[in-house]
Amino acid sequence: MYLSKFTDYSFRSLLYLANHREKICTVEELSKELDISEHHLKKIIHKLAKTDYVISMKGRSGGLKLGLEPEEINLGEVLKLTEDNLNIAECFSKNEVCPFMDGGCKLKGIMRASLNKFLEEFSKYTLNDLL
Repeated sequence: MYLSKFTDYSFRSLLYLANHREKICTVEELSKELDISEHHLKKIIHKLAKTDYVISMKGRSGGLKLGLEPEEINLGEVLKLTEDNLNIAECFSKNEVCPFMDGGCKLKGIMRASLNKFLEEFSKYTLNDLL
């Protein structure tokens, strides 16, 4: 299992905002401090700002701040929001790629159970646990 950079950078951005709650941050600041492309970071912030996780304020004195308290931000929920594809194998989305799918492949069930445990483990923690 490999998490995307999008998810990794989302977690880093949330951590940075949680550690700097006393001020309004900018995308430029986050980009510089986290060593992330500003262009890529804008996409991440745009997605996070569609939720309650991040508040994005426009204008001259605008910027970013954490939208919820760190203990209200569940890591499993962030992971599900930011990962486009949690399929471990190609057969999760395409039954025709494997001749064993018609016979009730047990491997797919094991992989699905493992993925569920992975998500369950992430869901035990909040952003506050990382601070």
